[in-house]
Amino acid sequence: VGHAVLAINGAEVNGRLTADGKDVLEFLSNPANYPVSIRFGRHRLSSNEKLMLASMFHSLFAIGSQLSPEVGSSGIEMLETDTFKLHCFQTLTGIKFVVLADPRQAGIDSLLHKIYEIYSDFALKNPFYSLEMPIRCELFDQNLKLALEVAEKAGPFGPGS
Repeated sequence: VGHAVLAINGAEVNGRLTADGKDVLEFLSNPANYPVSIRFGRHRLSSNEKLMLASMFHSLFAIGSQLSPEVGSSGIEMLETDTFKLHCFQTLTGIKFVVLADPRQAGIDSLLHKIYEIYSDFALKNPFYSLEMPIRCELFDQNLKLALEVAEKAGPFGPGS
């Protein structure tokens, strides 16, 4: 419950259709298409939902930095629950990168630093990018997707699990 098909054989799925316009259920009902690789996950958020969640996290981050008993606290770095961990990396310029992961997933800190590197290389060096605006850059999207796939393939169990 709450999960959707995100990709079939590496091709993105949007709703009930693949990227090339095929119906997912028809594709899966045809035995000629097997073996098949299916990636499941939570449904994609709309732009409004992303903005709402980002503003809520920003408020929690600010409250956390003000309530912290440690002087000069930079705010929330990790929030852990039974079902997920929220990791946050804040740059020196105040930009926050947030990753939700399985509580057993290893290497999230290095993933956050890799995301920051990708952001620096493909967004900040892009003369058409404006700060605090959505990033519309094909190379950024490709490299971010690759970094996430590498982290996903590393598996949820890190050293000491």
